[in-house]
Amino acid sequence: MADHLPRVGAPDPELKTSPIFDEYEDISRDLELEAGACYFNDIAYPIGQYVLSGSDLLHCEERGVWARRGEMRPD
Repeated sequence: MADHLPRVGAPDPELKTSPIFDEYEDISRDLELEAGACYFNDIAYPIGQYVLSGSDLLHCEERGVWARRGEMRPD
């Protein structure tokens, strides 16, 4: 699976990146988050997309936020 995932590197603070939440962290309903895609370093990814940021597996969730789904080690 990891071979087919985009490798996005580390978030660049100068570029647009959607919020990243831990897998079990509650996303506050107070946040004004509503997007049809997740952004990582100014690149849009569709809802449902997985990417690798270092060894972190990120999943683009509804509302346009990233959720950490664990770690993947390179083969």
